Amino acid sequence: MDKAHAKQVLLEKQRQFREEVARLENEARESGGADVEDSIDMVTSTEAKAGSFAVSTRERETLQEIDDALLRLDKGTYGKCVDCGRPIEAARLEAVPWTRYCRADQEKHDREQADAKGSAF
Repeated sequence: MDKAHAKQVLLEKQRQFREEVARLENEARESGGADVEDSIDMVTSTEAKAGSFAVSTRERETLQEIDDALLRLDKGTYGKCVDCGRPIEAARLEAVPWTRYCRADQEKHDREQADAKGSAF
């Protein structure tokens, strides 16, 4: 992926994620329950808010990854794995243009994360 195309794709994704985060956070704030709620309504309302905030947190994390990718693009390191320095596969960049890792290092991080979650129980 050439730099101009990468920047265009990243800026569009950045715009989309910003809009989505704002929408989800607004939705969560506005989902205050009715004036009269029974305990089931309150639980349902609280769970809906928590779900919206959790999704917006994931979206915000992805937005940060996109911002980081734009910085790497400006610094001339975009498309190189931040762990090993090897080029990131073109198909991987097309699928996830904000990725920081080559496939091998991503798999390593995924295994480490899965192991950490497994040992937490």
